[in-house]
Amino acid sequence: MTSPVGLHRVLEPEGVLPQAAQRLDTSPEIGADEVRIRVERLNLDAASFRQLATKHGGDGDAVRAEVLAIIEARGKMQNPVTGSGGMLIGTVEEVGPDSPLGLKPGDRVATLVSLTLTPLAITDGLARWDGRGEQVPCDGYAILFARSIAAVLPDDLDPELALAVLDVCGAPALTARVVRRYAAPTVAVLGGAGKSGSLSLAAARRAGAARTIGVVPDRDEAARLAASGLADVVAVADARDPVALAAEVGTADVTVVCVDVPGCEHGAILVTADGGTVVFFSMATSFAAAALGAEGLAADVTMVIGNGFVPGHADYALDLVRAEPAVRALVEARRTAH
Repeated sequence: MTSPVGLHRVLEPEGVLPQAAQRLDTSPEIGADEVRIRVERLNLDAASFRQLATKHGGDGDAVRAEVLAIIEARGKMQNPVTGSGGMLIGTVEEVGPDSPLGLKPGDRVATLVSLTLTPLAITDGLARWDGRGEQVPCDGYAILFARSIAAVLPDDLDPELALAVLDVCGAPALTARVVRRYAAPTVAVLGGAGKSGSLSLAAARRAGAARTIGVVPDRDEAARLAASGLADVVAVADARDPVALAAEVGTADVTVVCVDVPGCEHGAILVTADGGTVVFFSMATSFAAAALGAEGLAADVTMVIGNGFVPGHADYALDLVRAEPAVRALVEARRTAH
């Protein structure tokens, strides 16, 4: 019997959910409520890719070899350092008769659940990937459970663009939800020129932010973000330096963390006004550092973990890309740069 959350695919250790498992069963035969996808491309999450690229000094061959080794050893893509994975696009091959996902063979889809809990097998050795970008062309298959989520790829957007957007689609939807709780708030987005950051800035403005602040690490990103018009203020600061960040940003009612490097927790808390909210939408976040840092600063702030899922998040993010040329341009620039 299959489990809707994939317990039957856990090989070790027993009694944990697939995300916490060390190894998953990647058998291609599906259960009655499962779906098998022929994988075309993976999208590694930004924190994971940065960690791997930094570890190997930008050596693409070494990055490719480690990603392949992780998948082969664990039956899923879960970076052992960051604990994160990414998501994928592919074509539905087979659908179990009891699957509730509403998919059919031939649908081109993006999975909206993490690769850290998705049984995954690669059959081409990642031969077409140079190891130098987050998007990984490949051949293989993946298994979705009854409680998984997938979106049929839109016909009007390039699949690679759609993949890049859907990989971070939880960020703008959650940002909008939080911003709507305030009356005309100031919203600061750390990493404002990136994929999730630019989408979050657009979402904040659409949700009623009176003032948006985009924080970027250097002048080049500042120029791109300023030209987009998505932020009322563009601040150049190292988000890992709380004092420098506070000097540039001041305070915000809502702070959204979209950076892909560790060590930004204290700065985000310091710039958030009492009664405000910090949204940590980064897999590089140390939640222990965030909790203890807020306590140490006597900060009366609500801290929210961006779990990647908000009802309607995929359609919301894709609509932002269609409606906001500036967002599309920044996402495209980030994708092609990788």
